[in-house]
Amino acid sequence: MGLSKMKKGTDPLTIDQNIERNIEKNEEFLRALFTDSTDLIFRTFSIEGVKALLVFIDGMVDTKSIQFHALMHMLTRADSMQLNLQNVKNQMNSISSVNETKKMKETVSHILDGNCILLVDRLDHAIVFDAKGGERRSVSEPESEAAIRGPREGFTENLRVNTSLVRRKLKSQHLKLKSMKLGEHTKTSLAIMYLEDVASSQLVEEVTRRLEKVDIDGVLESGYIEELIEDNPWSFFPQIQHTERPDTVAANLLEGRIAILLDGTPFALIIPTTFWQLIQASEDYYERFHISIFLRWLRLIFIAIALFLPALYIAVTTYHQEMLPTSLLLSVASSREAIPFPALIEALIMEISFEALREAGVRLPKTIGQAVSILGALVVGQAAVQAGIVSAPMVIIVSITGIASFTIPRFNLAISIRLLRFPMMILAAILGLYGILIGLILLTAHLCKLRSFGVPYLAPVAPLTLHEMKDIFIRVPWWSMKYRPKHVAGQNLERENTQFPSPKRTLRSSKKSRTKGENRK
Repeated sequence: MGLSKMKKGTDPLTIDQNIERNIEKNEEFLRALFTDSTDLIFRTFSIEGVKALLVFIDGMVDTKSIQFHALMHMLTRADSMQLNLQNVKNQMNSISSVNETKKMKETVSHILDGNCILLVDRLDHAIVFDAKGGERRSVSEPESEAAIRGPREGFTENLRVNTSLVRRKLKSQHLKLKSMKLGEHTKTSLAIMYLEDVASSQLVEEVTRRLEKVDIDGVLESGYIEELIEDNPWSFFPQIQHTERPDTVAANLLEGRIAILLDGTPFALIIPTTFWQLIQASEDYYERFHISIFLRWLRLIFIAIALFLPALYIAVTTYHQEMLPTSLLLSVASSREAIPFPALIEALIMEISFEALREAGVRLPKTIGQAVSILGALVVGQAAVQAGIVSAPMVIIVSITGIASFTIPRFNLAISIRLLRFPMMILAAILGLYGILIGLILLTAHLCKLRSFGVPYLAPVAPLTLHEMKDIFIRVPWWSMKYRPKHVAGQNLERENTQFPSPKRTLRSSKKSRTKGENRK
């Protein structure tokens, strides 16, 4: 992609050419190619009377590194060296990465990637050295995935920083990294990370194949790639998980999944993804398993509430009043006596208003965003009840539904549930509880049909695999999870910690060893 795909006729310059021995021709070519690019710097100097040229983009390189590691060495030791390609490269031995290229296309690509180019007269090679720099955001705590317990570091917009954060957690020679670039104009660097001895080779090939087929002008965020490579882009449900936590990426790599890291965004993609993976949080594995089990069931219950509670209220108050106790029915009827709208319109007014307040709270500055959303909900709800537009029970239902949607750890799944709430409400208004049942059947059928890079979306529940249910509705202790998920890992299914004994066995073995020692004495 990138420069190799320049259309003929759009640029009079032929970029598929070799570097000339005449440095003036090379400089003329680069200046013509980057016309009206004032941030491209051409720094000329001489080595033993021979003209040399440094080319780089201002703001993308560390100028101090160029000065101390390139210019100073070249100018102070020029008298004692013979001018050839190898000697010029040797003078830059303090720089971590020094390469050469003979192609102008590769030279331009390196310049745009933030590297520095050295051209020397009479040499038909360009010397490329890494002097990347500029202002970057430092490693900080991720804001979209707050954790009570666990690492506080999150990904940044620098690809190399992100890959290093993962490598610090997985110090294994089996951790592999494939690099490529996407985007005709952005030429965004991308890294595919996986554990060679765990991940399926077919999955790695499939991910690589889909990425290579991407043909787009620019890639500015991992969401571009997510939409282009997922199995079913028409589905409401996310089939690729995104995260800005290195520990989450490392944990998924250990299970045989693949991570895609993109330069310019702190969000990494994890492939493949299942529905159960999206309702799990990092604290599920850092807290004791009793707490994890409770929190998982709490999330499952509130996911059902977030999806079905408004629809149930509409169905019961419209068609199935006999399901309510008499006292509750009289209370609801009295509160709705002066309301001019049916239950569906009432619910839509409140739900849309609540979603608008939530969106406004996200877009406003953080110092006032939360206050505005909370106060807005209180004021609007109270005013609507007093004005007789909506009933008090409906305000309670919408409030509980909003709180329930906040318990979902992943935003992309939470927004899907929030969107599906509206079709459920319409079905409940048309057919009552039968409509909710029809919606549930259609939703379950869709989830069973869904795939994420060939992996069933509801695996291991559908299709059912009993020995893999230890980390779905519950989370068993670490010493009991002996195997990796078979539907994800392609090889080496047994975890490295399977030989660790349980606490009971440890106690028994220690007692036996002490008894044997006493008998020997």
